[in-house]
Amino acid sequence: MTAVDAVAGSVLAPNYHPLPVTLVDGLGSWVTDDEGRRYLDLLSGYSALNFGHRHPALVAAAHAQLDRLTLTSRAFDHELLEPFAARLAALVGPLVAGPPMVLPMNTGAEAVETAIKAARKWGYDVKGVPADRATIVVADGNFHGRTTTIVSFSTDPDARGGFGPYTPGFRVVPFGSVDAVRDAVDETTVAVLVEPIQGEQGVVVPPHDYLPGLRALCTDQDVLLVADEIQSGLGRTGTTLASELWGVRPDLVTLGKALGGGIMPVSAVVGRADVLGVLTAGTHGSTFGGNPLACAVGLAVVALLETGQLQARATTLGRHWGERLDALVGEGLLASSRRVGLWAGLDVAEGRGTGRQLCERLLARGVLAKDTHGSTIRLAPPLTITPQDLDLATDRLTTALR
Repeated sequence: MTAVDAVAGSVLAPNYHPLPVTLVDGLGSWVTDDEGRRYLDLLSGYSALNFGHRHPALVAAAHAQLDRLTLTSRAFDHELLEPFAARLAALVGPLVAGPPMVLPMNTGAEAVETAIKAARKWGYDVKGVPADRATIVVADGNFHGRTTTIVSFSTDPDARGGFGPYTPGFRVVPFGSVDAVRDAVDETTVAVLVEPIQGEQGVVVPPHDYLPGLRALCTDQDVLLVADEIQSGLGRTGTTLASELWGVRPDLVTLGKALGGGIMPVSAVVGRADVLGVLTAGTHGSTFGGNPLACAVGLAVVALLETGQLQARATTLGRHWGERLDALVGEGLLASSRRVGLWAGLDVAEGRGTGRQLCERLLARGVLAKDTHGSTIRLAPPLTITPQDLDLATDRLTTALR
């Protein structure tokens, strides 16, 4: 059977294999399908819905801006662009190395592409790397998007296979090994690009000395440390950035997903002004990047995070949740559990089905989750979920495993 045969009657390209449910409504942690059934959403749009569905402050900001101005292109300024950049810099700037600058884009992959371009140009213009020889060190098991450049250094055969020829300039080393990065760095290296926690891989947390070791190595070798916080950032781990868990300040941070509040595609690169400042007029751009509607929603997202209450909530709820997930490991229902804040990767115990089968059993019990890499599923409840709903979802997970 061909991929086209598998979606007979549909004109959609078959690049996804969704669970068999059609959603029509959502509010907070709950969604409703086209037959009126309700589900607890434990995927949160891969962390794009950190604040739940239709958060009132975000919806209000979008509604208000829709009645005024939605797009100018970057050919002209608008009244929200500088305020958005300033507020985001105030939130994230203290967490990066050096005075911050903000470059707004649309999607997470665009933010990563932007960081790659900035790092390369900084390498040529400032560090003095010979033209067209810049290299970037990345980790195996990474997920930074699916553009042709990014899949060139992916180690996922599904993401990479069949899309060559591949973009050169990347060196892939084992995730979690500072020594491997050290061996890969030479005079052509401009950056080390890494997810502080690998989300797509199954919420894989590195050794405690990994991020600090990378920071020290990059500083010593005059190499940029670029942290991809598109899934891990903006409250998910109980901190504004996951990098904070190790006290590390990257040179550049890529943000996306939750920055748009589940309403708009909004992304940004935040980091050292002397690095992002190499991207002058004409060297990089985006028609929709930093548009008024995106900035209105982004400002409302920043306001939700400025108090620190959602980050603290993720820490507190996550601690209780982690105890319950660990108990499932102890009972033999899960092979292992990894959790940071309100983010978990669960490996299904042998004999209890694949990750996909577990997600299908959860669907039948009114819980939405998504598998990744065979026997692993990821859970990312909205940061606004109530303790009662989190317990209810965990009860249903327990039932589905049994």
